[in-house]
Amino acid sequence: MSAPQQGNTIRIILADDHEIVREGLRSLLEKEKGMQVVAEADNGRAAVEMTRELRPDVVVMDITMPELNGVEATRMIVGEDLGARVVALSMHSGRKFMSEVLKAGASGYLLKECAVSELVQAIRCVTGGKAYLSPKITDAVVDDYVRYVPAGKGRAYDSLTPREREVLQLVAEGNTTKEIAASLHVSVKTVEAHRAQIMEKLAIHTVAGLTKFAIHEGLTSPEP
Repeated sequence: MSAPQQGNTIRIILADDHEIVREGLRSLLEKEKGMQVVAEADNGRAAVEMTRELRPDVVVMDITMPELNGVEATRMIVGEDLGARVVALSMHSGRKFMSEVLKAGASGYLLKECAVSELVQAIRCVTGGKAYLSPKITDAVVDDYVRYVPAGKGRAYDSLTPREREVLQLVAEGNTTKEIAASLHVSVKTVEAHRAQIMEKLAIHTVAGLTKFAIHEGLTSPEP
């Protein structure tokens, strides 16, 4: 993944489901020399599609978004080698959120309470090929890898494929089987097969149980 040549404009996509947050970030970042916001996405799926189309240098990614959360969107962008580095910008300081998005391939993690100067620093840092973690969370990340990363078998969630994680989030958000099929461009039978696999792997056999699990794992939020 190559960094922009010195003196070139850093092209950025903003991904956040709150319009006011995106507008504020755009206004602040475009005041910075050498930075341009080329698109805004209000969910993770749109962020992936825009990254495929526009090939930005950086995606500033919220973690909790509808349709496809920021962790899975990051996993897709990095996995497809789309040439963009991801900076996670989240209100969550919890160990689980940080660990998951960093394992998905994010190059940076900041809290939404950070100053814009820190976000600018993070964007410049990751486009230079380095990683950036907010000083406010570095200790928690180190603590996670030293004390909390399990040495034995992984969590049940880790057994799900990327597509199964997509289906799980969409089920938890209240989408019908037909709606999920249309969103993912697959057949209803395919969605039903994925849901059956998810339930078998997680040993959860109700939609309510899947929803509770998805909220616990940070795939979706409890808000309507």
